[in-house]
Amino acid sequence: MKTTLYLVLLVSFLKLSAQTKKWTLRDCVQYAIENNIAVKQSEMDVKTAKVNRRGAKGNFLPNLNVNMRHSWNIGLNTSPVTNTNVTATSQTSIFGLSAGITLYDGLQNSNQLHKANLAILANQYQLEDMKDNISLRVVNAYLQILFSKESLGTLKKQAQLNIKERKQTQELVNLGSKPKGDLLEIEASIASQEQQIVNAQNTLKIAKLTLANLLLIKDADAFEIADQKNLLVEAGILDYNSKAIYNKAVQNRNDIKASALNVEISKTDVKISKGNYQPTLSGSYGFNTNYYFSKLLTLPNFESQIADNKGHAFGLNLSIPIFNRFANSNEVRRAEINYKKAQLALEQSKVNLKDKINQAHNDLKGALAAYKAALKTEAARKEAFRYSQNKFELGLLNSFDFQQAKTRLEMSENDLIQAKYDFFFKAKVLEFYFGIPFGELQI
Repeated sequence: MKTTLYLVLLVSFLKLSAQTKKWTLRDCVQYAIENNIAVKQSEMDVKTAKVNRRGAKGNFLPNLNVNMRHSWNIGLNTSPVTNTNVTATSQTSIFGLSAGITLYDGLQNSNQLHKANLAILANQYQLEDMKDNISLRVVNAYLQILFSKESLGTLKKQAQLNIKERKQTQELVNLGSKPKGDLLEIEASIASQEQQIVNAQNTLKIAKLTLANLLLIKDADAFEIADQKNLLVEAGILDYNSKAIYNKAVQNRNDIKASALNVEISKTDVKISKGNYQPTLSGSYGFNTNYYFSKLLTLPNFESQIADNKGHAFGLNLSIPIFNRFANSNEVRRAEINYKKAQLALEQSKVNLKDKINQAHNDLKGALAAYKAALKTEAARKEAFRYSQNKFELGLLNSFDFQQAKTRLEMSENDLIQAKYDFFFKAKVLEFYFGIPFGELQI
C-alpha cells in the first residue's frame, strides 16, 4: 500500500515538474535542433553520404564469390570415367570459387572515393547551416513571446493606474469638485484598455503556440518560457562595418562552405567522366571442381573426385574504349556544365550573403536610431504626462486633454518596447552572420 502511494506521489510530482518547467532560450534552441524533422532528415543525408563512402572504399577491394550447382541427368549423358555416352540416371555437383579485382580504371575509383569524402563534408555543412537557421527562427519566436509578455504587463500596469484614477475621480465627482464627464472619459479609457489587454493576451497565446509548434511540443498550454529581466541592449556588432562582417562570414558560414564543396564535387565528377576515355584493366581468378554420381557406374569416391577434378584459372581483361555513340563525350560535357553551374551558384551565394549582411547592417543601424528616438520620446511623454497630471489634479486641465496625454504616454511606452525587441533581434541576426553563437539572452 505504501509502495503504491509512493509511486502515485512520484508520478504526480514528475507531471507537475514537467508542467512547471520554464524553458530558457538555450533549452528551446537545443530541443529544436534535437527534434526538428528537417534536421533529422539532414542527419539521414549525412549517414547516406557515409554509406556511399563505404561503397567507394569497397571498389578498391576484390570481389569474391562461391558458386554451387547440383543437377540430375536422366537418359543419355556423358560418363566422366570413359568419356562415352551412356544411358543412365546420374547426379552432378559442381563447386566453384571466383574472384576479380580492378587493376586500373582511369583513376575512377580514386576520384569516387574523393567525391564521397567531399559529399560527407558538404552534407555536414548543410546540416549545421540548417541548425543555425532553425536556431534563428527559435530566437525570433522566443523574443516575440518576451515582447508580448512585456507589452501585456505594461498594459496591465496602465490599467491599474486608470482604475486608481477612476476611484479618485469618483470621489471628486461625488464631492462636486469634478464634472461627471471626467469620470465618463476615464470609464471609456478603461473599457478601451480592457480590449487592448484581451488582444495582447491573444497575441501572447499565439506567440507561445508558434514557438511550441516550432519545437514540436503538443501541450502548448503548459508551455512557459523562463522569465527574463530587461534585455541588455547593446550595439557592439556595429563597431564592425558590413565589409568586415562579410569577410568573416564568407569564411565561416556553413552554407558558403557547402557551396564551395559542391564546386569541388562537380570538379571531381569531371575527372570521373574523363576516366571513361581510358582503358580498364582487371584481373580474375577462378577455382572449380565437380563430383559425378550414377548407380550404373563404378566411380571414385567423393573426396577423390573433388581432388582429381579441381582446376584453377587466372586471367587479365583489358577493355579499351573506341566508340560508344558519344556516350562518354556527352557525359564529360554534362559534368563540365554542372561544374560551371556550381561555380556560378557559389558566386551567387556570396552575392546573396553580401546583400543580406548589408541589409542587416542597415536595418540594425535604423533599429538603433529608432530605439534611441523611442527612449527620448518616452522620457518626454512621461514629463508631459506629469505636467498634465498636476494640472488635472488642480482642476486646470479637463479630463479629455488629460486622457489624451495619458494615451500618448501609453503609446510611447509600447513603441519603446517594440523598438527594443526589434533592435535586439536585428542585432542577433547580424551577430549570427558574424559567427557569434546565440547562447542565452543577455540580461
